Parts: sequence; structure tokens; C-alpha cells
Amino acid sequence: MGLDPVIIIRNPAVLSAEPVFRGTRVPFKSLTDYLEHGRSLSEFLEDFPGVSRQDAIAALEQARSSLVATLK
Repeated sequence: MGLDPVIIIRNPAVLSAEPVFRGTRVPFKSLTDYLEHGRSLSEFLEDFPGVSRQDAIAALEQARSSLVATLK
């Protein structure tokens, strides 16, 4: 099994290095804010068409894996 593709990146030239979806200026925080406020993934994807469903789900899975790894 290969390495997971990088979905979320930080670049000092993009939004002051805020974590964004690769190839976009869409902050990962926007996705978590939508979910936190009871909005759906579909709503997020409609409002940010530059982010694919696959990338949004992969980013959430990577965040979950990262969190779980810190608990071990």
C-alpha cells in the first residue's frame, strides 16, 4: 500500500500558510466550520466547487487518523 496523497497543504504564499485543500485557496477550516454548524458536506461542496467530494472525505479521514495517532 502506497502513501496517502497529500490533500491539505500549507504554503506561505497562500492565505498566510493557513492549511488549504491542495490546488485551491479553500481553507480546511471552512469544511470543519460547516460541519460544526450543522451544515452538510453537500452544502460545503456546492459552495466550494474547487474541492472534490473525494478530497473532502480524504481530508476528514486523514484528520481523524492524525487525531487517533496522538492518543496512542
